[in-house]
Parts: sequence; C-alpha cells; structure tokens
Amino acid sequence: MSKIKYLVVMVASVGIISCGQQTDKNATKEDVKQEEQSLDSLKGYPWDIPQTKPDRPLSAANERLYDRYMAPRPQDNELFSQFKYTELKGFDYGKDDGTISRRDPSKIIKENGKFYVWYTHRQTVKPPVGFSNAHLSTDAIPSTDWDLADIWYATSKDGITWEEQGPAIKRPEKPALGWRSVTTTDILKWEGKYYLYFQAFSEASGTKGDHCPVAVAHSDSPDGPWAIVDQEIIPNGESGTWDQYSIHDPYPLVYKGKIYVYYKAAYGVRPEYLVAAGLAIADNPLGPFKKHPLNPLFNSGHETALFPFKEGIAALITRDGNENSTIQYAPDGVSFDIASVSAFLPFAAGSYIPDAFNSKGNGRGITWGISHFTGSQGYPEGRGRKYSYLARFDCDLSLDLDDPQMKDTRLYLHPEVYFSRKLSKKQMERIRKESE
Repeated sequence: MSKIKYLVVMVASVGIISCGQQTDKNATKEDVKQEEQSLDSLKGYPWDIPQTKPDRPLSAANERLYDRYMAPRPQDNELFSQFKYTELKGFDYGKDDGTISRRDPSKIIKENGKFYVWYTHRQTVKPPVGFSNAHLSTDAIPSTDWDLADIWYATSKDGITWEEQGPAIKRPEKPALGWRSVTTTDILKWEGKYYLYFQAFSEASGTKGDHCPVAVAHSDSPDGPWAIVDQEIIPNGESGTWDQYSIHDPYPLVYKGKIYVYYKAAYGVRPEYLVAAGLAIADNPLGPFKKHPLNPLFNSGHETALFPFKEGIAALITRDGNENSTIQYAPDGVSFDIASVSAFLPFAAGSYIPDAFNSKGNGRGITWGISHFTGSQGYPEGRGRKYSYLARFDCDLSLDLDDPQMKDTRLYLHPEVYFSRKLSKKQMERIRKESE
C-alpha cells in the first residue's frame, strides 16, 4: 500500500470506524464509497500478535497498544508488575492501641553494607483524635496520625528484619520551623553528603487543612547527626495557585546532573479536591529551587514514588484521580503518560533504588521497597488499627530481573477479600428502601 493511499485509509478509519463521528464534509459520496471498499478489502487482524505496530489502519485501542505501552503484551512490558507484600520484623507497635505509628518511608539506600530507611514515627500518650476533630488536639494529643511526629530510621541486612536506630530528626523547639511535627521524609546523597527533605508543620494537622512547606537537614553520615536548616527550602505557592497551602512528600532524585524534587499538593475544596505532584529543580541541595512551569505534572496520585528508568523517570500512581493504579513514564522526567495499569500498588512506596543518584540516563528500575498500611485500609467505615505500620513490597519493574510470576495479569484473591468490601449501613438502608 502506498503512503498516500495508506494516509487516505487512515483518515477514513477515523470517521467510519469511530461510532458517532462523521466523515470529511468535503468528501464526495464516491470518495466515501472508495474508502469503505478499501477498509472492507483489509485482511483480518493477525492471529499471532505483532510485536511491532502493523502497517495498517488500527482501532483507537490498538493504536494505544503500540504507541503508549512498551510492549503489546503486559508480560513483556518492563513497566508492568504485580505487587506482593511481606510483614516486616523488628518493629514494635506496643499494645496496638494507636499510640505508636510508623508511616511514609523514604526511598531505601545501601551504605556501609546495610540498607537504610527513614520514616515518620509517632509515639504519643493517646491515639489521634482525627482530622475533623483537630481542634481537640493538644500539645500531647495528636490530631492526625502524622501530628506530633519525629523522623526515625532503621537498618537491615536483608530488607525484611530491621533494627530500629531511633530518631534522626526530632521536632525542634518552638517557634522553629517544624516544631509541631516533622514528617514524610526522603533521602538525597549529593557529593558525599546526605540530605533529608521533610514536611515541617508549625500547627496541628487539620486545624487549617494540612498546611506546611518543605524543610531539609544535612549530615556527613547516614547515621547523623543531622543539622536542620531553619528555613523553607521549597515554599508554598503564591496565593490562588495549586500548591498555595502545602508542599508534601518531597522526593529527591539526581537527574541530568541536577536535583529534581518531586512533591505533591492537595488542591481544591474538600471533598472534591485533587491530589497531584509537581517538580522543583535546583543545582544545590539547599536551593534555590525553581518550580517547573507545567506543574502539576500529574493529574492523579496521592504520594510521590518515582525512580530512574532508562533515559527518563517512572512513577507509581496510587489512589486519587482518574489515573490511579497506573505506572507512568516520562522520557524527560516531565511529560508523564500511562505505561501500564496494575492493582494493589504500594501506598507511600519507598523503593530500594541503587541508582537514584547516579543513573546517568540508564535507570535500571526497582524490585522491592517498603510501604505503609494505614489503620482504616480494608475496613469499612474506618474500623481497624488506629495507627500505621510498615510492610515490604516486591515487584518486577526492573530491566535486570525476569520474574514471570510478577508479570501475571490474572489476580486471584480469596473471596473473603472481596466480602471485606462490605456495603455501609447507609447503602444497605438505601437498597432496603428501593426494594420496598
């Protein structure tokens, strides 16, 4: 088929195959008839799935199959994986009464023959009163699970059994930035030094939403001591902009010789708000950081979880938005698009990324990390544990691993998993009334 004739057929396919669309208004009846005959003369789509895009008109779905994804079959897609979870050893949650919590792990690095992870640690006299009851919180009683928290760290030889090392960053004295709570940290290694970026709260979470900027501490060793820089490193946006109230989940990577810190913000009025991530770039860990003009770079997601992959950056998109439960990829670290759709993606994933700071345009991907489960996950109407806890996840999003079990698209779960997703009392009452 000549290129000119192929182009005519492709144009015709948009109008003829797509339901509800019309053909070119300038086309004559004879033109349309010829185009229809050309399509009718096409042979059926090949039984043996072509590994490269076939030279023929395609439906919109099959166009996406070759243009969007790294392979037509998910089993061959390096950015598709299932996720499996393992309980961690070495963390004590006391009496399981909600007074001890661990959440929001950092990415994992390996130094001195050990894996290191940092996380939000809360140990309070009572469990949180809840976001909506933040006005009832005190200097000793937290409003949320991440209120009145410090940043702790742990080390491990195998990634399953961990030894908690204690606090890395404690809340500073009032009125220093972060005096109320320091949370949701992540690690950067740059020119032999270590930097922890974190959220710095100067008021109880919930009293004015979750307002806070990003701060940083630095050290010559992953074991500290850490010196807090008492200033905003990435400030909130200008009034009226999407990140005017909060810069959350700072997530640093070294990319193209610069420091890329991805961060999230919740914007819009609750409960119709969106959560999305943006990017700030600097030449120095202490800034100044310049926010990318296209922010936010995502339209979905709840946390920041990214890693170098090939020449670009990949991201795990969990929970919120139309594109939740997707894995996305940007060859330039900015223009993200869906690379695969999966299930049970890890919440607040902190991956082990050996080349987080030195990928040099050849990111190898990830195979495991640590995530958290929150108290209400899996329990209708918020029942369950009153705290968060850390768990390990494993996957195959790596160019160096070939694990067919992780690439299986079929996900079989025990019926009790489905039945745990019960209707609420309000929903049951609606059904009862509809049946009367």
